[in-house]
Amino acid sequence: MAIDISTLDARYLDSCKRHGVVPNSAVLSWFYKAKIQKSSHEKCSIVVLLDHLRAADFSPLIDVFLEIDSSNIDAVDILHESPIILTEEYVLSMIRTINLKLRLVELRDVSFGKDFFRDLSHDGLACQVLKLRSSHFQKLNMVGRFLQLHTLNLDYCTHLTSLQKDCFACMPNLMRLSMCETRVANLWTTSAVLSKIPSLVELRFQTCPCCENTGPCPMSSNTDDLLTVDDVPSMGECLSNDCQITVSSELQRIGLLELSSDNALPVSKKHGHLQKEVSFSEMHVQPKNGSLLSGLNWDLTDAAIALKYCISHHPSPICFEKHYRDYMIASLPLLQVLDNLLIRKMDREKAKTIFSKYYEYLPYKRQLESVVTVLQKREMGSSIIHGRKSLKPKQPSSYKKSPYFFSRSLCATKLGAWPLLYPVSNISYTSKQESKQLRPRQFEYHPSNSSLMVFGTLDGEIVVFNHESGNIVGYVPSIGAANSVLGLCWLKKCPSKLLAGSDNGSLNLYDINHMPPNIADAYCSSGIVTYDRFEQLTSVHVNSTDDWFLVSGYSKHVALYDIGSGKRLKLFNNMHREPINVAKFSNHSPSIFATSSFDHDVKLWDLRQTLEQPCYTSSSSRGNVMVCFSPDDLYLLVSTVDNEVKQLLAADGRVHMNFEIASTGSAHNYTRSYYMNGRDYIISGSCDEKVVRICCAQTGRRLRDVYLEDRGSGNSMTVQSLRGDPFRDFNMSVLAAKMHRNSKWEVLKVNLLASSNCAEESYHGQSVHPSYSLGG
Repeated sequence: MAIDISTLDARYLDSCKRHGVVPNSAVLSWFYKAKIQKSSHEKCSIVVLLDHLRAADFSPLIDVFLEIDSSNIDAVDILHESPIILTEEYVLSMIRTINLKLRLVELRDVSFGKDFFRDLSHDGLACQVLKLRSSHFQKLNMVGRFLQLHTLNLDYCTHLTSLQKDCFACMPNLMRLSMCETRVANLWTTSAVLSKIPSLVELRFQTCPCCENTGPCPMSSNTDDLLTVDDVPSMGECLSNDCQITVSSELQRIGLLELSSDNALPVSKKHGHLQKEVSFSEMHVQPKNGSLLSGLNWDLTDAAIALKYCISHHPSPICFEKHYRDYMIASLPLLQVLDNLLIRKMDREKAKTIFSKYYEYLPYKRQLESVVTVLQKREMGSSIIHGRKSLKPKQPSSYKKSPYFFSRSLCATKLGAWPLLYPVSNISYTSKQESKQLRPRQFEYHPSNSSLMVFGTLDGEIVVFNHESGNIVGYVPSIGAANSVLGLCWLKKCPSKLLAGSDNGSLNLYDINHMPPNIADAYCSSGIVTYDRFEQLTSVHVNSTDDWFLVSGYSKHVALYDIGSGKRLKLFNNMHREPINVAKFSNHSPSIFATSSFDHDVKLWDLRQTLEQPCYTSSSSRGNVMVCFSPDDLYLLVSTVDNEVKQLLAADGRVHMNFEIASTGSAHNYTRSYYMNGRDYIISGSCDEKVVRICCAQTGRRLRDVYLEDRGSGNSMTVQSLRGDPFRDFNMSVLAAKMHRNSKWEVLKVNLLASSNCAEESYHGQSVHPSYSLGG
């Protein structure tokens, strides 16, 4: 028999008597309000305010709720707002007891510990609406049963950086999701997770100031009130009149920002024009008052809607990604509302165009196929041209569209949003004198042995190791005062030899055949060639025939050395107006080399000429950090301070491709870029950011962003250097450092074709103060 609501207060009083507890007047008032609702023939609900409960109140209240399922109460809401101390086990027990009658749960973590939210996530809830404000969520992984949940609000979970692959798999009926002012930043992993929610129609990463929930803003949907085209100024007018174009890494990059935009931006008419302070996400403009308007692609209609109604509050970092709104709309075809803006048919068409222009869904423009299908086609010798099966009879392999067709197709089937990242330089040793963790500062793949890698340390050591097995092949300890190894280069004709340069100016040629494999052994000095010092060294590079090598540093000069004789042949003075960070020989011509300088110029030189003038000069808008040749020497890849990355034609220095990576506004955000998969893709990272960007070298379209973190602590790591694996497609290694002054350095291997669901490794490092600007 159903329990009548009129008896709940009596049951509560009896339970208080049994437990020896003084009845709580707040609880009695909740039951009284439910009675009034029932007598008025309204839906009857009880609102439990945790802020009004003491620890002693829970036991009698739980006794009453044990029979709530058989009562005529329609729903129970549990709210928690004030920072009061509550007994976690009592709260969790009450939530579980209410069970199917639970409608809304709203909790803050000021009163709850990490274990509480972990249990909640793992066990699940029967509620329909769940609002969690927790600083304990760093990776969202809600694996319990949330079968009735249709609305999830994670606003202000300020430590939440990423979504686990299947974190919403337990929420088949989830329709509305809000994650404002979190630290979610990755377009690829976020859209991949959200695309698995079959019922999701409303999504929000930033709020409209007049909207509390995720639905479409009623004001922006009122087309009669929209600004006319004549009311909307040109972008140039806006930028010149009212916008301060100072792009701030603190506002745009996860891990470096404090998100706050509590006040709407002013919008008013003055002198016939709109006077405003706005943030255009496409142009990465920071408004003067710190408020943000982001995630919009600015045609006139969109600008009118946004300027009048939809000025953003509390954005997550993902909102600052270029083309964020179009990317999300194109990736989530069932979505109806994004950031309180209704998604119109024209929005979808535009998003599809933008996505195809700026992003590459799968590498090499491949269509989505299964591995089995690709293998079957390879076995049959067939191919696909323009998405259709070839109707021609089987042809010899020489007639196929490309010798790499099937390998590229296989890569496309395996490429995912969660690449495998794991450390390979987590090497420590114990000698007679000390126990020490090796701290890499520069690294290079071996040119002919796919399993070998060398890294130089911040303490001046040279370590050659097998990055597949983790075994050390050779070790050279630091001699004398501590110094950082900034330059490493293998010889090509004699790949057992290795050139190393340190910031103290020392230059040595080592032979790994003379290096002891045991790190604790005394090092034998045989096989070492020492060259004249080059002060303030930042870069060394050997030419294609192993005859000469170049040295550059924090000066305007470049030195040329003869490898065989050990002599310095020439010091080329004043090649640039500012320090030359990197000098690189071409891969095939022994006399051609390029220099990149902080004076904004990249220059190409030929040793067969007098070097009084370069072959050509190409200028950047910022100081150049590095330059490198493509493997076939057709292009030069140039990287400047703060993400200006472009590809030049090596023949004459004309710009072939500008990769249009967003700036952060930091003058210390040193960017480095290299090639991957031959010259098919470029990888780029910067020392103030925790992301590696992967772009097609021929189209500039973004394939993926890979975010770096220390698996031991979960803290973000910034990019100090990186290299594409010369032997494995879609593999690279990244020298990363923690985003703190006392930072640990680590070489991470990244495999884009393997899943991060593989076994994780823990590692621990030592503290060091980074030197971000020097070397390649």
